[in-house]
Amino acid sequence: MGGTFNRTKPSAIVRDISGDYDKALSTYFGTVTPDVAAARGSHSAYIAALRAHGTEVEVLPELQGYPDCCFVEDAAVILEDTAIILAPGHPSRFGEVDSIAEYLSKSMEIVRLGGGGRVDGGDVVFLDDTFVIGKSTRTNVAGIEALTRHMKALDFNVDVLDVPSSTLHLTTVCSSPRPGTLVYSERDLRPESLRAYVDDLIPVPADEAYAANTLGYPDDRVIIAAGYPETRKRLLDSGFSITSIDMEPIMQADGSLTCLSVFTGLRHV
Repeated sequence: MGGTFNRTKPSAIVRDISGDYDKALSTYFGTVTPDVAAARGSHSAYIAALRAHGTEVEVLPELQGYPDCCFVEDAAVILEDTAIILAPGHPSRFGEVDSIAEYLSKSMEIVRLGGGGRVDGGDVVFLDDTFVIGKSTRTNVAGIEALTRHMKALDFNVDVLDVPSSTLHLTTVCSSPRPGTLVYSERDLRPESLRAYVDDLIPVPADEAYAANTLGYPDDRVIIAAGYPETRKRLLDSGFSITSIDMEPIMQADGSLTCLSVFTGLRHV
């Protein structure tokens, strides 16, 4: 499906930080035990930033026994009025999806991934008229094939990109804050693999790779993680106005900005 899509992010689902957040998975960025209280502070600031940008936010309660439950991006992909319920790639997270499916079933059609494959939503990036799915340690070939069938049935284009072992998810190292633009980590991705998708590439330096994960809004507004001065400068030079959030407590559990929400409202206009 080519053409123009609504990128306004009119509504989002988030989930409260778990009381067991200190037991969350922490492999790539985590150097200390995740801090529950600090994460709740960052999460509150995150919700406030979404609302300040015009997103209506529904906050779901934490799921007892699921330390990573705040990372709702991994549970579903929403296209038009259909929610594709995914199958997270780590065994400790298998039980998170049913709660999201139950909530979304109130307002949209539910489709299960099926096929026995695994897909984390963090490996799904939307670029203008194409979904790029990352093949990673959490997203396998069977999962990609199943998700591709569902997306193509809904008339969306799909492509696949290998995610380097240096990172967790595709969204960890790239994001598209506006049509035609991709912010990417030059440590993890090569520009020649990305030019097929967009014309405007904004590289993030290797020592600021975490900042490649951004949340874009219309009128060149973007939310970024605080503490990455060179990335901030490059985005300002590219015409963006910036809101920064302290994401350090979320990074402790390998999480990023996009991990914390599932946005609804992506539709062809």
